[in-house]
Amino acid sequence: MPEQKINQNKTAILWLVFFSIAGILTITLYKDGEQQDSGYHYLFARWAFRYPEYFVSVWGRPLFTLLYSLPAQLGYQIARLSTLIICLLTGWQTYKLSDRLGAPKSARAIPFLFLQPAFFLISGTVLTEPLFALIMAIVIRIQLSGRLLLASFIASSLIMVRPEGFFVGIIYGFFILLDRKSQAGLPSRLVKTLVLGIGMLVWWSAAMIITRDPLWIAHNWPPDWQALGKANGTGPIWWYLAMLPLIVGPLLLLPFLIGFKHLLAERKFLAGLSIFIILLCLHSLMFWQGWFGSAGYPRYFVCVSPITAIISMTGWNVFEDKLTRHWQTLVPFFSGTLFSLSLVFCIFYIDGWRSTRDAFAVDEMTAWLKNHDIRFKRLITSQAYMRIALDRDPLENADFSSHFGKNIELIAGAAPGTLIFWDSDTGVKWYRLKADDIDGAGYTELRSESYSIKGYLPWPDWKLFGGPRYQTLHVFIKPEIRPEIRPEIRPEIRPELERNK
Repeated sequence: MPEQKINQNKTAILWLVFFSIAGILTITLYKDGEQQDSGYHYLFARWAFRYPEYFVSVWGRPLFTLLYSLPAQLGYQIARLSTLIICLLTGWQTYKLSDRLGAPKSARAIPFLFLQPAFFLISGTVLTEPLFALIMAIVIRIQLSGRLLLASFIASSLIMVRPEGFFVGIIYGFFILLDRKSQAGLPSRLVKTLVLGIGMLVWWSAAMIITRDPLWIAHNWPPDWQALGKANGTGPIWWYLAMLPLIVGPLLLLPFLIGFKHLLAERKFLAGLSIFIILLCLHSLMFWQGWFGSAGYPRYFVCVSPITAIISMTGWNVFEDKLTRHWQTLVPFFSGTLFSLSLVFCIFYIDGWRSTRDAFAVDEMTAWLKNHDIRFKRLITSQAYMRIALDRDPLENADFSSHFGKNIELIAGAAPGTLIFWDSDTGVKWYRLKADDIDGAGYTELRSESYSIKGYLPWPDWKLFGGPRYQTLHVFIKPEIRPEIRPEIRPEIRPELERNK
């Protein structure tokens, strides 16, 4: 093996060690993800052995749930650590991809991957995008090695990880049909495209075996994923272009644009560019029209983060080449500054998410419940982490929707001994239920606590980002008899919650 190759391998390993330490610190400091999806994916994986239909869930996704089902038995933090491992593997595959493309200093693909704010943010959560990114990197590597059919076979599994897998399958269908290296005729190529349906066939077969319902996938389709539902609102057609600083990185945006132009002009890495452009257009259209519950999240583009990393690294290499001609001694300084400031931005970005801090309040309230030996027969919650903290069956929760009247009926009809663990943010925004509504449905409030939880870093109190997290948690019970414990109601804002509790 050439010495330069050995040096790049060593550099890549050092980068992975660095980001593994950063990831472990993130998982330790922030006990939950910034969105509810992380917790619910964990619950699906943890309880899938009791409820096998979770293994073929349309929302949960079969391959993702299957891979996480074992680490989820060891707890939420272990499942989050599994995502970090997947991200590290994605980093290695991205490095190998850049090496195959002949990029100089190819190990730098790893920081260009991890320093994407959206990637850094969810590298310690239980979300589907990192696994998709890992498989995507492997697929493109295999394709570039000339094994398009094998790449297409592996790409067929992507639909079992995320909905974008359907569109990637279509893209690879065109790759097969337009493959100039193939000596086969058009009929033979059409037959080869059938390999892209293997993943869907495996999913349907597993669903048929587990549920005995040949139309399980249609019957299990999430209600907010309707074609014209607009369940998560809409946004302008240029929304994701405006989100590029959070997808690519604010300091990496210029290298990304330079790299994109360079690769397009040189007609290199066209497979990656095609996938990125098509998914950008599709997601822009879906959020603009509100199709299939598209929510406009930057994290959707973590799916193609290896492609983004290659493009950004290419642009930085072009910039470095020009810089070397005049100020070669400044090249290490500029590279170090770029990576250092990008890391600082990512750290501030994750710390600025107020919702990640709810876990500290939930843990404090959970400890109170256990210390007071509050016994209950059923648990209804407004957040996933509440169920995680108490390790409760997700199916015992009420089947809430955004319809206020139906939600009131659900909690009013619950049996005596039901405990409701509620918050003033998600519970109100998602389910339209406030504490007074629950109290009026026949429940006794055991405790109400308000929290002001600051981040680890100094933040101004902006309206949408940064500043303290103001959250109120409520615990109600539907009594069989008058509870002995007196309600402990404290409506005043509590001093900053100490995280060591």
